[in-house]
Amino acid sequence: MILLILAIIVSFIPAIALYRWLKNRIKEEEAYQSLCSSALKRGILSIFPILLVSAIFQIIIRLTGIKDTNPLLYQALYNFIVLAFAEELVKYLAFRRTLKKTDYMVSWLDVTILMTIVGIGFDLIESIVYAIGASVPVVLIRGICIPHAGYGFLVGYFYGKGVKNGKAGTKWIGFVLAWLMHGLYDFSLKEELVAVNDNLVVIPLALAVIDIVFVILLVRFVRKVKEKELYTEPLPAIRIA
Repeated sequence: MILLILAIIVSFIPAIALYRWLKNRIKEEEAYQSLCSSALKRGILSIFPILLVSAIFQIIIRLTGIKDTNPLLYQALYNFIVLAFAEELVKYLAFRRTLKKTDYMVSWLDVTILMTIVGIGFDLIESIVYAIGASVPVVLIRGICIPHAGYGFLVGYFYGKGVKNGKAGTKWIGFVLAWLMHGLYDFSLKEELVAVNDNLVVIPLALAVIDIVFVILLVRFVRKVKEKELYTEPLPAIRIA
């Protein structure tokens, strides 16, 4: 038990360090600092509406009777809808709420960072939940991957790009990608899928590596575009709504 508690504490370090680094990008701007804190708080609190939305989706799927007639299809729907879609939807709404509750003129870079921070906030809470009954290696690996930070990066990047270019469809590309990757990861861990083919066990491992790659891309993106006007000039407020 002591080792597990220590593992949980250590697993928080990458997420917290990433959050502090993103927040300290503009130390002298109080409004930006406050916005980052708000995004983290909303990410943490999103656990409650997620539980509600997930419960509603689960009830709807159970009423179809699919669980008894087709267990594999049920697990697919459960992981892609009840888990992944519910979480990504509520996090996205928390992100949008963060933008609406500030007068700070956000840029493409800002919205990418803010959505990432919302993901970090939720990731910190979910890590505690996943740690219950998990092994120490699993807890540590999940802490290193910071999956929801990677999903947040995808959503925020394409949202900012869509607003910047005035293309509503582009804003949803990141959301769809994050949802599908999230759902596939959860689904790939189920015994029903692995029973189809033992080689499918490589899917969650590959996705875990991709999560790490996304975090690396996030860091690279923030460092390389912080002085470029295309990514740092305020987005048109009328198109943020």
